[in-house]
Amino acid sequence: MSSFDDSRLDDPAALQATDHLLRRLAGAGARVRAEIDASEEVLSKLGSDGFRPRAIVAAGRDARLVRAVLEPVCPVPFVAWPGPGLPGWAGPLDLVIVLDGKAGDPGAISAAAEAVRRGCGLMVASPKDSPVDQASAGSRHAIRLPSQSDDQLAAAVAVLQGLHQLDLGPAVDAKAVAAMLDDVAIECSPNNDVASNPGKDLALMLADALPMVWGGSVLAARAARRVVEAIRLASGRPALAADAGHLLPVLANQPPRDVFADPFDQPEDLRPGLVILDDGIADPSVMETRRTLEEKAERHDVRVHVVTQANGTDVARYAALMQQGRYAAAYLGLGLGRYGTAVENSPAGSGNPAEDPAW
Repeated sequence: MSSFDDSRLDDPAALQATDHLLRRLAGAGARVRAEIDASEEVLSKLGSDGFRPRAIVAAGRDARLVRAVLEPVCPVPFVAWPGPGLPGWAGPLDLVIVLDGKAGDPGAISAAAEAVRRGCGLMVASPKDSPVDQASAGSRHAIRLPSQSDDQLAAAVAVLQGLHQLDLGPAVDAKAVAAMLDDVAIECSPNNDVASNPGKDLALMLADALPMVWGGSVLAARAARRVVEAIRLASGRPALAADAGHLLPVLANQPPRDVFADPFDQPEDLRPGLVILDDGIADPSVMETRRTLEEKAERHDVRVHVVTQANGTDVARYAALMQQGRYAAAYLGLGLGRYGTAVENSPAGSGNPAEDPAW
């Protein structure tokens, strides 16, 4: 297993070699702005006008994010559909939302084509002339948001903005989301050393741990899953995002750490490390579950790292938590020598991370 070299986190040559990935992370706020700007003409024409579908079906990338934002307030039933196709009951009274990138996910293409065939209302966020965009062209009334990149979050923000204008979802404030992403990019900049960089600080905690990431709210739990995707890609190690019911047994089965073990004679196996994503939701049940997790971790000598973002709209807090976790994953991969070296492009490496949807 690769050893972690913390000196690489502040090494100019190593950081320069990882510049393609760090620049993509830093550009997240700009991509949200570009997405909203490109969709402005379409969004400006949207209004409720008494429109109320019987139900909403979301398919494609980040459909579960749209569900997490909408379900608490949406006035009609909402389904995140894994595909292919659509649920058997979907028809002209329902609205289908499809999010997809340039390449075209077969499930998303199938959902868009099926929505057109059944005469469903349709909202699509995909690049112009992409397979999903072409599949939706047969609908005269489709709302087509022209995605500018393969950034899943940016496309989801545009869709959520459109749903808000249809009185089907909460206010999103895309500018606030973009500003929050910019703030994270400044805090986690490679120019900031470990002492003042929350991304590098979390990477140090993950360096010799098997990450377990928990978020108490629906959106924080969704952010935890996205962070774990990035950690797996960056480290090649197992990582788990789950609710407390799945994490507590793992914590409870950790043997005490042997303080007399010689790490040079026999390196200790990686132990779990608990990462808590706190988006400021002061729900009593969430706070009690968090206390239970922290107490169990303390009793079994498992380190705990808390990432907090309590300001901004729900989507902005989600974006900030997810992005800080992604920065930590990038620095973890850098410290493990998986990024910025020949390993990155070897068959055993992770390929080009900047092109992976997890980033």
